[in-house]
Amino acid sequence: MPYPADRERDRPWVMRTYAGHSSAAASNALYRRNLDKGQTGLSVAFDLPTQTGYDPDDELARGEVGKVGVPISHIGDMRQLFDGIPLGEANTSMTINATAMWLLALYVSVAEEEGADRATLSGTTQNDIIKEYLSRGTYVFPPGPSLRLITDMVAWTVSNVPKWNPINICSYHLQEVGATPAQEIAYSLSTAIAVLDSVFDSGQVPEERRGEVVARMSFFVNAGVRFIEEMCKMRAFVRLWDEITRDRYGIENPKHRRFRYGVQVNSLGLTEAQPENNVQRIVLEMLAVTLSRDARARAIQLPAWNEALGLPRPWDQQWALRMQQVLAYETDLLEYEDVFDGSHVVEAKVDGIVEAARAEIDRVQAMGGAVAAVESGYMKSALVSSLAERRRRVESGEDVVVGVNKFATTEPSPLQAEGANAIEQIDPVVEQRAVEAVRAWRAGRDDALVTSTLDALRAAAKTDANLVEATIACAKAGVTTGEWSSALREVFGEYRAPTGVSAASASGEAGERIARVRDRVRTTGEELGRRLRVLVGKPGLDGHSNGAEQVAVRARDVGFEVVYQGIRLTPAQIVAAAVQEDVHVVGLSILSGSHLEVVPAVVDGLRAAGAGDVPVIVGGIVPPDDAATLRDRGVARVFTPKDYELTDIMDEIVTVVREANGLEPPSR
Repeated sequence: MPYPADRERDRPWVMRTYAGHSSAAASNALYRRNLDKGQTGLSVAFDLPTQTGYDPDDELARGEVGKVGVPISHIGDMRQLFDGIPLGEANTSMTINATAMWLLALYVSVAEEEGADRATLSGTTQNDIIKEYLSRGTYVFPPGPSLRLITDMVAWTVSNVPKWNPINICSYHLQEVGATPAQEIAYSLSTAIAVLDSVFDSGQVPEERRGEVVARMSFFVNAGVRFIEEMCKMRAFVRLWDEITRDRYGIENPKHRRFRYGVQVNSLGLTEAQPENNVQRIVLEMLAVTLSRDARARAIQLPAWNEALGLPRPWDQQWALRMQQVLAYETDLLEYEDVFDGSHVVEAKVDGIVEAARAEIDRVQAMGGAVAAVESGYMKSALVSSLAERRRRVESGEDVVVGVNKFATTEPSPLQAEGANAIEQIDPVVEQRAVEAVRAWRAGRDDALVTSTLDALRAAAKTDANLVEATIACAKAGVTTGEWSSALREVFGEYRAPTGVSAASASGEAGERIARVRDRVRTTGEELGRRLRVLVGKPGLDGHSNGAEQVAVRARDVGFEVVYQGIRLTPAQIVAAAVQEDVHVVGLSILSGSHLEVVPAVVDGLRAAGAGDVPVIVGGIVPPDDAATLRDRGVARVFTPKDYELTDIMDEIVTVVREANGLEPPSR
């Protein structure tokens, strides 16, 4: 989007709604409605199987198909997703990382079928794999090969799709898993340095086009409710990016050095308790990235008020879009130059953030850069520790969350009067239809062509050739998402990132409550003849592991032995680990909506393995009706975001263990 001259009224940012669920056809209808309501850019949410490179009929995809986004298995799905939407005129953002090259190949292939020139396509692929190892967990390949895929995409788009942003470096998810403003800036800019170094070292981009590469680097940022600090964070981002691109890479054109970013405000900061309060949180967080003209976002998407309860309905998403439109078109926000220029308070805050972020960037670079800091576990441990400290402040009341740890008395909310109908419900038959559809697709294509293009992809992956054209050939041949990923897994291997739990530290929890719970853990262990042991499991493809990590850290702190193997486990693997480790309780963390499928599979698996006496507890975004269903299926306890006191949860877990083992409940 062109920037106006300094004294012109600023143009509104691109307004998006992050959307997609169930199927390509249902998502297409949703996109058309959103565009008719004034949305100016598309933001595609893909389901977890698509993000992690699995087809709907894979065992790991069970319960995940169409839940947190749209399933895209092949070019036929991509055609349906954008049916009637001219891609040569659209501005499309795709939240996709490990499989970004594949989804871009499908997008380009469908656009060419429409008759669009590649050079006209505009949009963004998120494609920041470093933060996947640190937060969302939708990585597929090891860091080295993953960086190679990003490098190939950046180099290819500069020459072939020059309006496309081939990477959207995400500090958003870093804040969600605990990053301070300085960490958020430092780790995302360290990722940018790693990508630029790799692209320039690859020899795929001529010296004279380096500015074009830098100009297409974009960022995706989180805005929390401390909106003055968040605004200062954005001004610090702008200053440091200009400094790095000028001094490290010699980029002379200030337009190439411009810090270009989009925003979604803090979804995980929204509360299940008194969810109507989320409306003002969202508005305040939007102000953080719009108030300062010199650091204003150029694209914004807002969550809906009820995202802590489940999947938003179209009306909820419309409300979030209208918030943006009121700010952009009814207020005078866009009429002034930067209103913070000359503010001593703001400049002092920005200086402090810049200094702290610069020191952390230097620390990461001294380790060998972002990839080395991921592989060593340094960044992950730092984030887990930061989140533990943030939780401590909330639990102690030092940080106030209205409606949660203060002002909790409330009237019944008319916004929730519809009960289960207050969120979008995904038809249970969606997954089965997707399974049948992908099998029918495989049966109806040219198998010889599919085999030859996959062979060519594997062969290219074993060299230093750019993989984008080989991937486009696979897309046009009818290869599926799972097949493309599987072919590269054969060459690159797979990876399990450090969890950060063992090295994490939590301060300030030595008070009376935690001492009492620690005593209960010790006493119960003595009565049972050995130390209490808990398995913390992440079944399925849900990679949002920060909740599980915080539970693991607190369980360790109160005296449990903790078994935590990280993300992306099948129910069978969790059952096997529980039996092998002889645990007293299994805790499952799920935020993706797959709880009704994967949790009963774990419960039934334990019974089949002769361990039916091991209680199962569940934590995550679980609507009340679903929680009742899980309890009926044998789950001992269900904890949701309103249960924010981790020490109290630990206390309740001890009670569950005692109940399961027939012990009298001692006084608390």
